[in-house]
Amino acid sequence: MNRKLEAFKRLLTIMDELREQCPWDREQTFESLRKLTIEETYELGDAILQADLQEIKKELGDLLLHIVFYAKIGSEKNAFDIADVINSLNEKLIYRHPHIYGDVKVDGSRAVEQNWEALKLKEKGRKKKTVLEGVPSSLPALVKANRIQEKASGVGFDWEHPEQVWDKVKEEVSELQHELNEDHKDKIEAEFGDLFFAMVNAARLYGVDPEAALERTNLKFMRRFNYLESQTLKKGTDLKDLSLEEMDRYWDEAKKMEE
Repeated sequence: MNRKLEAFKRLLTIMDELREQCPWDREQTFESLRKLTIEETYELGDAILQADLQEIKKELGDLLLHIVFYAKIGSEKNAFDIADVINSLNEKLIYRHPHIYGDVKVDGSRAVEQNWEALKLKEKGRKKKTVLEGVPSSLPALVKANRIQEKASGVGFDWEHPEQVWDKVKEEVSELQHELNEDHKDKIEAEFGDLFFAMVNAARLYGVDPEAALERTNLKFMRRFNYLESQTLKKGTDLKDLSLEEMDRYWDEAKKMEE
């Protein structure tokens, strides 16, 4: 514990020194750091998908720096400091885990999630009391859909059994196919959106993170396509001059290499 406290104390001291002595650090504001924080969050996400533990450690450090930086700016505004941030978090964690710090009984993680959302709506001092208020408007659409569904599920708005979601997926596929057949261009986009939303729901119900699943598929496609392209370059051939059959042959080679 002492080792951890000393490391955190050193970080706070370094932050104080940088804010006072470094021209770049002195100029930073909540707004200027925001885009950098988003970038660091995505870099952490990449490291997690790659299961690169050393890179995860590095990116966690970068995010921690941002948290300390925001707290330092907050203290300069006499609004809050790092102790306020941590104490607020501690109180929230205790309040939202009555099955640990109280006498509430739960049966599995599902009940914990439902209690979390219910308690969140009851917290003192909340300006709003709506279930979906905690979903940031700037989230990417796929992540946002997942969070919307998780929060709705947290208050009981969900399928009773995961397999029930497939009827909804089939319904959305049918409706999309109908609009495609009728060439209703103004409705096709909406039906694609409904289908995507239903598929995100299905992924959630089966314990799959749709964002991670799609990103892994993106990376897999890129690996295979890069292999296809590299093989054509070795032979001095332009990719666009290959037949689809030739492309498929290289694609299958790339798939076999991954097995």
